Amino acid sequence: MPEQTTTRFAPARVAIELIDVHKSFGGQKVLNGVNLQVEEGTTTVIVGASGQGKSVVLKHMLGLLKPDSGQVRVLGDDIATAKARQLKSIRKDFGVLFQNVALFDSMTIYDNVALPLRERTDASEAEVRANVEAKLAMMDLRGVNDKYPAQLSGGMQKRVGLARALVLDPKIVFFDEPTTGLDVLKSNEIYRLFHDTQAALGYTAVIVSHDVPKIFKLSDRVALLAEGVIQSSISPEEFQRSENPLIRYFVETTMGPIYSGEKEEPAPL
Repeated sequence: MPEQTTTRFAPARVAIELIDVHKSFGGQKVLNGVNLQVEEGTTTVIVGASGQGKSVVLKHMLGLLKPDSGQVRVLGDDIATAKARQLKSIRKDFGVLFQNVALFDSMTIYDNVALPLRERTDASEAEVRANVEAKLAMMDLRGVNDKYPAQLSGGMQKRVGLARALVLDPKIVFFDEPTTGLDVLKSNEIYRLFHDTQAALGYTAVIVSHDVPKIFKLSDRVALLAEGVIQSSISPEEFQRSENPLIRYFVETTMGPIYSGEKEEPAPL
């Protein structure tokens, strides 16, 4: 049975809630009654084997897919039934870092980051510049305004993507496999930026990732998607000690023997 989040004495506000969400494609059932709550200001990591539907869950949260049945409530609104204008308004509170970063090759770094401000706000060019430069500085990126994406390393491109995702100061930021293609050092740099920017800006984060167990260090809750449902939404420590057979199998196949979330990996011989 799916495990429940530990009950708190004073529950935090819920930023995202999926209620009995079902979705099929061409007769193939992908989501079979997904239930999930994401509290404001927290980081929830969605994990699971390839092909289980993690990105499908993310697309429902973004309003890119509509469920066959069920509700997808984001910041109090059911985006599954929202009209186009309402959905556009809700998305102003979203930031997204795509797996492939999705920067525009023909635009400078400055213009890539400035694009959401120019398209979705009435900010003056002076306000746009101040915001863009502030976000690039948060990413430890200076002197890159006039460069093009192809002139930057993969890690730097990820930083630019994160700067663009944060430029509207969103309430919720979605990350789809954010460290794909990066080596260990660059992945750790991106994780540090996730931690630092969330601490500074206070946004709610939802991360789809295969980078287990490293991603656990960022997470407040880990949600395993398996057999079409969320099997857990519990702390990383609880997740690694869970008695749920599907969670145990996932932990053992991706991490080896169950161990404490605080225990350091043994040094190589």
